[in-house]
Amino acid sequence: MDSVRVADAARAGVAAALIWIGAVSVQTPPAANTAASPQPETVEATLADARKLIDAGQPRAAIEKLQKLDARGNPRVAELLGVAYYHAGDPAHAIETLTAAVTLLEPESSERREAVQVLGLSHYLAGHLAEAIPYLEAVRPFAPDDIKLAYALGMAYAQTRQADKARESFALTFRVPPTSAAAHLIAGQMMNRLELEDLAEAELKAALQQDPKLPEAHYLLGQIAIFRSRLDEGLALMREELAINPAHAMALYRVGDIYSRQLKWDESIAALQQSLWINPYFSGPYILLGKAYSRTNRLDAAEEMLRRAVEYDPNNKTAHYLLAQLLQQTGRVEEAKREFAIAERLQGDVK
Repeated sequence: MDSVRVADAARAGVAAALIWIGAVSVQTPPAANTAASPQPETVEATLADARKLIDAGQPRAAIEKLQKLDARGNPRVAELLGVAYYHAGDPAHAIETLTAAVTLLEPESSERREAVQVLGLSHYLAGHLAEAIPYLEAVRPFAPDDIKLAYALGMAYAQTRQADKARESFALTFRVPPTSAAAHLIAGQMMNRLELEDLAEAELKAALQQDPKLPEAHYLLGQIAIFRSRLDEGLALMREELAINPAHAMALYRVGDIYSRQLKWDESIAALQQSLWINPYFSGPYILLGKAYSRTNRLDAAEEMLRRAVEYDPNNKTAHYLLAQLLQQTGRVEEAKREFAIAERLQGDVK
């Protein structure tokens, strides 16, 4: 949905998970009293040192230590090595190592629980959503209040189109009742972010059935309508959001966007100016204002808006390109060339 949409739905979930990759919520297994059979002192010392390194944010150093031991012959070594790989941002090696070790660990041990959770998170980070779910579900009874685990499950459920389970997990994540309007709203927001518009639309409509004046729900439905080029419907939904929250800067921006698409420049300018009076630090309204002023032959105002857009978002290729066009139109050829070059470079940076 323009710049606010996530281009790759699966990658969105993975990126979000990376925010808390260092915070696996299992209790650190003690260095002793958990082995199925006595371990040599050097192995126990290495395990203890590796655990300290992981806890200190040095998983690569822990991996180097653990690789000197026999991971194949000792599931506790393999388990901690897999955990270290996970914390080092290497889910593929974590999955390979832990899959081989998990069934060899004592069923009720803390190592087994940690291995199951890290396997689930590693599959999640690797984009193996269906594979991640059983592992994450298995850990849930031991960490019923863990919001990070609930979030990962919610994202995995959503992307495998299990809407009800996703909503329940998001409700736990954000501490709201699972059948409430708030839960439907949050689920709709997350699903919209993942580009699951049909699921998002159903959740948001369910939210409004329970609470017709729920803030943000009309706005999110309006975003979906705009994305699907249902501009009149999107405009009506944005107006309904503004009736609930007249200071919603993004709703005003979307109103201005719709009017600009309909070539209603004066109406667009009014809405965009209102948006900027509430939030003057977002580049989007400046870009659209630059376009609107250019189309209505107010070139000085257009240049001012586009320069402000570049100031707030120097890497916005559209802002540089429109500014280059304006400079070219007003005879400033060298300045225009520089802006075109910047826009072209930024275009090349887009993957």
